[in-house]
Amino acid sequence: MDHYPFLKPESKNRPRAQWFPALRGKSLPGGIVTREAYESLMKKMLDELTKNLPYDGLFFDIHGAMSVVGLDDPEGDMITRIREVIGKETLISNSMDLHGNVSKRLAHQSDLITCYRIAPHEDALISKQRALENLLNRLENGKGKPPYKAWIALPILLPGEKTSTRIEPGKSLYAKVPEAESREGVLDAAIWMGYPWADEPRNHGVVMVTGDDHQAVIENAERLAKHYWEVRNEFVFVAPTTSFEESIALALKSKNKPYIISDMGDNPTAGGAGDVTWTLKEILAMPIFQSDSGPELIYASIPGPDFISKALAAGEGSLVSGNVGAMVDDRYAGPIELKAKVLAIRKGDVHAAIEAVAQVGSVKVIVTQKRKPYHYEKDFTQLGLNPKKADVLVVKIGYLVPELYDMRGRWTMALTPGGVDQNLQRLDYRRINRPMFPLDKEFPNLDLSAKIIPTSDRELNN
Repeated sequence: MDHYPFLKPESKNRPRAQWFPALRGKSLPGGIVTREAYESLMKKMLDELTKNLPYDGLFFDIHGAMSVVGLDDPEGDMITRIREVIGKETLISNSMDLHGNVSKRLAHQSDLITCYRIAPHEDALISKQRALENLLNRLENGKGKPPYKAWIALPILLPGEKTSTRIEPGKSLYAKVPEAESREGVLDAAIWMGYPWADEPRNHGVVMVTGDDHQAVIENAERLAKHYWEVRNEFVFVAPTTSFEESIALALKSKNKPYIISDMGDNPTAGGAGDVTWTLKEILAMPIFQSDSGPELIYASIPGPDFISKALAAGEGSLVSGNVGAMVDDRYAGPIELKAKVLAIRKGDVHAAIEAVAQVGSVKVIVTQKRKPYHYEKDFTQLGLNPKKADVLVVKIGYLVPELYDMRGRWTMALTPGGVDQNLQRLDYRRINRPMFPLDKEFPNLDLSAKIIPTSDRELNN
């Protein structure tokens, strides 16, 4: 419970119920979960839930875009199996990422459901608290029955870097969510963008509105869906976007430091492998960076357990040669034999395990034992690096998280290759529902009417 500040002992919510934690699991995104791992974790969770039956309510905190071998809808499977344990009468309140997926199955088994309203997700804890307090309020007010749920699937699938709420039309679209929530008879409203880098039928936009007024939830859901569809052509990348070659050229001309380049195609927090070497190979081949006196470029980061083991044996200040990258995703470039001076070694990182700074010419490459995203200034300073004074900072990320955003002198998002390629037209979709914007232009059977998802009978035909 210490993960949730709104459930700590001093919180007003702590004494409102007796709490029974079941399972909390968190990892860096990236790749498909094996069926064995999924089933193992499910067993642990269901066993824990069984111990303390019955429950009045369940707080279901998920991202919503997990992929599991052999399952098209893991979260729908998960909540259905939870229902089999806790029963039909227990209210379930979901908190989700707006880049998750809401299948009709997940919507059906949920009673209350909401998601983040800001991207980057600065409101993550606020959204979780809203979901939990919606549940507590409903139970305390004696309204044990589920509310009406209006669900609309939209044939829209956009990368997160085009759906930032920092700019239009995302800013105005999500501003309409609290407006809808404030209407009489409405409990909550939410818009999901969906996850574009999986090829499953559930991957698409969704609008949901919950409340006790049947007509109000329908009208507000359809109002949000209509606006979402009307502005679909206005979504653009949140920052200037171009090729990597042009990004480097702009960075070297800029007087505003650090010039941050997003290596978007291999963003581990979006599901990329984090070990694509294409971008780093391009950098190391550029003559301007091959001298120690060249512009300082920090590259964050590349997994290289082989290099790390050799760096540990040789120590800081040594020249080391070892392989990095392309252990998972070698479609675009193979492993790099990195010959570099080891500037720093740091052990004990929660994600990377061991980190090393390797200098080649004027490039300082952060090599990790295990993959890690670099989002905060301390990620660099604890390695002896000063990102604010670097000429160029290349990070495996899409849109910048707040701390990097505030640090930037200038910023470009580079259309680099990888598992989360931002050019969706280059992806080989085979199983998502079609037509789908922006892949298709004609939508002859478009239906944006709200469907009331039943709750009294937990059997649902998809």
